[in-house]
Amino acid sequence: MRIVHNPDHHRHDARHEMYRGRLVPCHETPDRLAFVLEALRQRPVGVLSGPEPVSDAELRAVHAPRYLDFLAGAWEAWVALDPANAALDILPSVWPVRGFRHDVEPLNFAARLGLYSFDAGSPMVAGTWAAARAGAACAVTAARAVLSGEGSALALTRPPGHHAGPDFFGGYCFLNNAALAAQTLRDGGAARVAVLDVDYHHGNGTQTIFYARDDVLTVSLHGDPMTEYPFFLGHADERGEGAGLGCNLNLPLPRGTSAATWFDTLDHAAQAVERFQPDALVVALGVDTFEGDPISGFHLRSADYLRLGERLARLGLPTVFTMEGGYAVAEVGIHVVNVLQGFEARAR
Repeated sequence: MRIVHNPDHHRHDARHEMYRGRLVPCHETPDRLAFVLEALRQRPVGVLSGPEPVSDAELRAVHAPRYLDFLAGAWEAWVALDPANAALDILPSVWPVRGFRHDVEPLNFAARLGLYSFDAGSPMVAGTWAAARAGAACAVTAARAVLSGEGSALALTRPPGHHAGPDFFGGYCFLNNAALAAQTLRDGGAARVAVLDVDYHHGNGTQTIFYARDDVLTVSLHGDPMTEYPFFLGHADERGEGAGLGCNLNLPLPRGTSAATWFDTLDHAAQAVERFQPDALVVALGVDTFEGDPISGFHLRSADYLRLGERLARLGLPTVFTMEGGYAVAEVGIHVVNVLQGFEARAR
């Protein structure tokens, strides 16, 4: 397995996020990847390498050009407002909700920030764009490795990506790594690609990007949006639209779901992938389904992630993993490596 590591991930190191009405220390921190790298040193799986460059054209195959331009220049625009802003994180505070216009990009920075975001929990800092772009490069490089004949690859990166849409960020995500991997596979010759999201939180960005397409199946098992973030997408009746009708499957589960029920639902998801008959698979790998995760509510234990990897390998598909959530930081490395070991053991 190729493991493509983001050398710039630490440059996204924010101070605080808005969580349930108050500023708290960020849950999404550089330590998340540090623990994965330490676990890989203790239990080596695959070959670690850095990413190849990603082009603007590859990013624009998934994300809107004006959104990318905003992300690339956001920090400079923020500091230009007031040099003292260099000591502060960027957090949005105003949004264009129902009935407001989205087609016009305002001149005011706070308004542009709100136009391109959907929550106040995803701070930006000086290194956010560099980290996110390098993460996108990891995803594209991992997909290229699979296209070149490697059976599997992991984009080991942060910030995560599956909440980022074509022109919005949120949920700690700025560029959608799973979608970029899927699009790279498509552009490289895979006629049909499935994206299977096993993060606790619904991959609303990935769903939005592919919702009207029939060449990419999106499947997600996640906390019920009636009570769980991101709240406003992820319901079972969201099946796609237009050409994509029937190519989106949401499997919401209640907070407190047991491992047994979760794995039964995973089987349902896997069967949907098999019916689609894809040429390749992208797994949006969140390990925040762990029973000790501070912002989630399922009851998987560490050993269950070996079983998850084995079940994914049974699909028998060239597979790209993208690193998503997992906020019980000290355990994240154990769980990610368990998935990889379970996958590799079955795939041999």
